[in-house]
Amino acid sequence: MPEIARFYGLIIKMFFMSSEHNPPHFHALYGEYMGEFDINTLNMLQGDLPPRAVSLVREWAELHQGELLEMWNSQKIHKLPPLK
Repeated sequence: MPEIARFYGLIIKMFFMSSEHNPPHFHALYGEYMGEFDINTLNMLQGDLPPRAVSLVREWAELHQGELLEMWNSQKIHKLPPLK
């Protein structure tokens, strides 16, 4: 699964396989925790990320929402800047 960004111990990834489905989403990993986030709503679809990590992921995704959706639609992954 290609890495898109890394910040504050969080790793953001997105991948495209036949098992991937709508809605457009990305994955966030934080130690042993994970979360799957809807790109359009930024809601966590599933996972067990701690609340602070969820807040950081949403803050980052808000800044890059358009780029994330473009990556999902084009299936062309590239790195995005971390949250500072």
